[in-house]
Formats: sequence, structure tokens, C-alpha cells
Amino acid sequence: MSGESTRARTWRWLREHAVNIVAGLVVLYLLIPIAVIFVFSFNNPAGRYNYTWVGFTLEHWAHAFGREDLTEALLTSLKLALLATVISTSVGTMMALALVRHKFFGRRAANFLIVIPMATPEVVMGAALLSFFLILGSPSLGFETLLIAHVMFCISFVVVVVRSRLIGFDRSLEEAAKDLGATAFTTFRLITLPLILPGIFGGAMLAFALSIDDFVISNFNSGTTVTFPLYIFGAAQRGIPVEVNVIAMILFFATVSAMGFVTWQQRRAEKMASVRPDQEEIVVVPA
Repeated sequence: MSGESTRARTWRWLREHAVNIVAGLVVLYLLIPIAVIFVFSFNNPAGRYNYTWVGFTLEHWAHAFGREDLTEALLTSLKLALLATVISTSVGTMMALALVRHKFFGRRAANFLIVIPMATPEVVMGAALLSFFLILGSPSLGFETLLIAHVMFCISFVVVVVRSRLIGFDRSLEEAAKDLGATAFTTFRLITLPLILPGIFGGAMLAFALSIDDFVISNFNSGTTVTFPLYIFGAAQRGIPVEVNVIAMILFFATVSAMGFVTWQQRRAEKMASVRPDQEEIVVVPA
């Protein structure tokens, strides 16, 4: 009886926590490669290949930006990602506002077309953009064509994130501000923008992460410009330097910190949006 009771409690506990267990294993599976990169960023390899553990050293962290070619590729990626993020976030936010707040001819088609860049394979999009630039007679591929390509696929993600935030937006807050005499611009600046700002910031972070991480589309349209992913691909054939692991971990920690800040801002905005006046405290003043 005791053994059967123990097994029954064990199976009951497993059934109750099965989702959490599976989720924990999936997260662990996703973090294992990152943990390997982190460990080998402290490795002191004997040759060009950083595949075998030799010894612990902090030299590569102390001189993470010591390689000029690697630093130049990283700066190019950061510049490209920042510009693509600013442009795609600005345009994507305005598109989301138009799609949610206004009715116009082609609105349904626009909602459908926004999803196409997200669903299109990167190989197809990269080849199509390359053909587009060649048809236009672009004199040379480089940073400008990379920027156009990155903005193109980043806009869709920004629109989807900001639009989802606007769909759940309480319009009565804007109406209350207008009833109190606020202009349209003041209402947007003081009411709408603060409440949708977490969505805008989340879309911007997603656009930045997609841009700085992109390889396939960049490989088609980069020309002689070398970004950080393209540098890693080229270095893999002759031995990836340990500094790549160090910079990769710096970018990872920065991304995790930014996403944590976005999550905190979203929860804060949700609490602000859920605030309602207490019905018992409302005092009706007779005219």
C-alpha cells in the first residue's frame, strides 16, 4: 500500500508539473550552446581553432576589441542595426496607428501584405532584393543596399508588435482627455504615447536584434561591406578567434538586459492602463 501510494503521488505531481518540466528542459536546451560559448570565451587555445579546452584566461575579455577587423565589422553591424531600428520603428509605428485607428481603401490588403516579409524565407527575400537592386541599376552593393534590405524586413515585426498593443488600448482614456480640452497632439503625447511606448520599445528591440543577427539577406546584398555575422562566417573557415565569443556574450547580456527592461515597462504600462476611479469615491455635484 505504501509503495502504491508513493507512486500515485509521484505520478500526480508529474501530471501537475509536466508543463513546467517540459518548459524548463526546452529553456535548458536553448541555453546550452550559449553556455558553451561563454565557457570557451575564457579558453586559451593553442592554435587558431577554439574547439578544445586548454586553459583558463581573462586575456581575451581584457582585449575584446583588440582585433581591428573584428571591431570594424562589429561597428558596421551596430551602425546598420541602429539606423534600421530607428527608421523601421518610426515608419512601423505610424503604419500600425493607421491600420488600427483609420479605415481606408486597401486596409485589409495592407494587413495581409505586412505579414508576407515575416513568412517569406530569407533566401527568397535576399535573392529578390538582389534582383531588385540590379534591375534598378545600382552601381554597387554596400551599406546603403544593406540598410534598405534590413528596414524592409524589420518594419513588419514592428507593425505587428505595436498593432497588438494598440488593439488592446482603452480609447476611453483618450476621449476623457479630449473632453477635458486636450488637443489631438497633447492627447497623443501625454496619453497614447506613454501607454503604447512599451510596445514601440519592444518592436524596436526586436528590429535591432533581427538586424544585427541577420546573415542570409546581408550575404546577398552586402557587396564588399562586412558585418559581424558575415565576419564570423568568413572566420569559421580559418579559425574563429576567441574575441568573437567574448563579443557574442557582451551582445547577449545587453539584449537580455534590454528585454528585461521592456518586460518591466510593459507590466508598468498595464498597471497604468488598468487604473480606474473608485466608483464609491465619485461625488456627483448637482448643477
